[in-house]
Amino acid sequence: HLHANFKNQLKRARDSGLLKKLEDLKQSVPQQEDQFHVSGFTHPQLLVYRSSAPFTPTPMTWGLTPHWVKSAQDKLSLWNSTLNCRGESMFEKPSFKDSASEKRCLIYIDGFFEFHHSAGKKYPYYVHLKNKNPICLGGLWSEWHNPQTGEVEKSFTIVTTKGNQLLSDIHNNPQLEGPRMPVILPESKTEKWLNTDLEAKAVEQLMVPFPEDEMNAYTVGALQGKK
Repeated sequence: HLHANFKNQLKRARDSGLLKKLEDLKQSVPQQEDQFHVSGFTHPQLLVYRSSAPFTPTPMTWGLTPHWVKSAQDKLSLWNSTLNCRGESMFEKPSFKDSASEKRCLIYIDGFFEFHHSAGKKYPYYVHLKNKNPICLGGLWSEWHNPQTGEVEKSFTIVTTKGNQLLSDIHNNPQLEGPRMPVILPESKTEKWLNTDLEAKAVEQLMVPFPEDEMNAYTVGALQGKK
């Protein structure tokens, strides 16, 4: 579950100097809006920065469809299991290994939600950076040729790693292994993540828990959807 402000999704494009006006991109990327609460299970579109186009945001669907999927029905049966990707195994898993080597990407968000369980109820916590800067997530992306429509569909997954102490304090669901957290990349490491010449071992060294002393979390009301 993510909070994705449209303006902050454009951070990399703005910082590069390639995007002069917000309206320029709004015209080329239709139907983009601020998303207060977006669940991966609804398979929304977010703006993604690809290794092949590092400063140009591209709308992609959350939930990676591997290039080898044969049909739309097979895609639907796989979709919900490819929202996230365990970084420890992404170079071996059939759904992710090609993208892990050749198609890494960045996704900018405001923060994400984690749930704490108490007395049979779930309480959402909003996790963000203390300095209020956008969070840069490490991801993988893929192109899939839909045999029914002939269209090329771009999709992505968010890579995860072991959770830091902040996530350990929140996450207590006994039915889930954890805690986990998305791979959060400081700006000094974003170019390495996009560098497809980097060996797997060097990429794995980027997938470490983000320092908890640079993050904050607080409880929020029931998640209602887009704002």
